[in-house]
Amino acid sequence: MRYFVHIGYNGLKYNGWQKQPGVMNVQGVIENALSQVLKTPVFIIGCGRTDAHVHASQFFFHMDVEQGWDFDLVFRMNKLLPAGIAIFEVIQMDGLQHARFDAVLRSYDYFIHTYKDPFLSGLSSFYLLDKLDFDKMKQAAAILPKYKDFRAFCTSPDKYEHTLCNVMSASLAVDENGDKLRFQISSNRFLSKMIRIIMGQLLKIGRGVLSVDEFEHYLIYNQTPELITPAHPQGLYLSKVTYPYLNLPPRTEFSSILQKQSDLSWQLL
Repeated sequence: MRYFVHIGYNGLKYNGWQKQPGVMNVQGVIENALSQVLKTPVFIIGCGRTDAHVHASQFFFHMDVEQGWDFDLVFRMNKLLPAGIAIFEVIQMDGLQHARFDAVLRSYDYFIHTYKDPFLSGLSSFYLLDKLDFDKMKQAAAILPKYKDFRAFCTSPDKYEHTLCNVMSASLAVDENGDKLRFQISSNRFLSKMIRIIMGQLLKIGRGVLSVDEFEHYLIYNQTPELITPAHPQGLYLSKVTYPYLNLPPRTEFSSILQKQSDLSWQLL
């Protein structure tokens, strides 16, 4: 039987989702726990990959299990897993649906705070900046859905068959005090470090180092910036994964700044 498993994780202590030797990774930790609980080797396939220290407030993986179980798998897994990884639910599928290839939309949030706050450390990216030009940043973010090829904003474009992404939306919001920033972007797929590179460019625009026209020039001509400065990883969250047959709300928010978009303390720019 194939099962989808709905999870969330704080990625600060992990070198990303994907299993790789010699480093802590989320996939490996979950596979080890599942194999221990089910008493059989278990291999899982995630809905995507997250970079080192990047979080996921919603993530899915699938697994194939020959025999079922007669106990509360969610309870046992959560007892065994580290505090930073949570299993929300296990969903039995009717066929061989694929957690990665069947996803039609992925949404990310990127959070920045511009003052030192020990309670946001590791959950949001700290940039000691003031007087950011939010209007110019908003103009640049609004450009993103107009383009399909994001080769310019990828660290290793040649490893992909193509660099086309169907960006459905991109927006910026700022809290009522003007010292927390939230960038949201949704697409069918993303390239390596694409969101962090875009966020780095938006910060340059906000500081007046890069113009909106220069930003769009990269997209028009697929020209990679001479100096790529990805934003810090810890502010990035995979926050929503949507399937044609599965559209669940996220079950968790890892930080007090991760407020719902309807919360009036966030004002869209």
